[in-house]
Amino acid sequence: MQLLQEIFCQENLNLHGKTIERQAVRAVIGRQQTLLLIYSTVNQDYKFPGGGVEAGEEFETALAREVAEECGVTLIRILQPLGRIIEYDRPMETGMDLFKMTSYYYLCEAADGVSPQRLDAYEQALGFQPHWVSLQEAIANNTTLLKSGSPTPRWTRRDTYLMNYLHNKGILK
Repeated sequence: MQLLQEIFCQENLNLHGKTIERQAVRAVIGRQQTLLLIYSTVNQDYKFPGGGVEAGEEFETALAREVAEECGVTLIRILQPLGRIIEYDRPMETGMDLFKMTSYYYLCEAADGVSPQRLDAYEQALGFQPHWVSLQEAIANNTTLLKSGSPTPRWTRRDTYLMNYLHNKGILK
């Protein structure tokens, strides 16, 4: 899958040291000039639904599971891979030098109808809610947050990059 961006969350990272790697999948679901995004009532930002791929899990299975958990929506199919973004940061684990997360983005189609969310405790604490929102509104909201100087989650920068990519490439308007 095409590499869209590498993000270095901090300076002076040891890119050749002991590394913890995580792979995640993220869904880009559009419908009638809107996107299905996750809004955090705590952070007041938008992110793409998705999350970590569990050991032995296929990417497609992980994507369907994460979208169902976070949005209460059933994926019908993956339309196309869009690209990947790699983030580098300091790990929280002692004895490790680098945390490397690769997020794989897929354009997807979802079924109508919504079931209850099945959020993890931290997602509940962050007030995750599925929202259908225009791409322009999500970009404007997240860009304002990023420029404010207030602390934002790592995903805000990553997903705002992808939102701008989708807009600039005309993939979604």
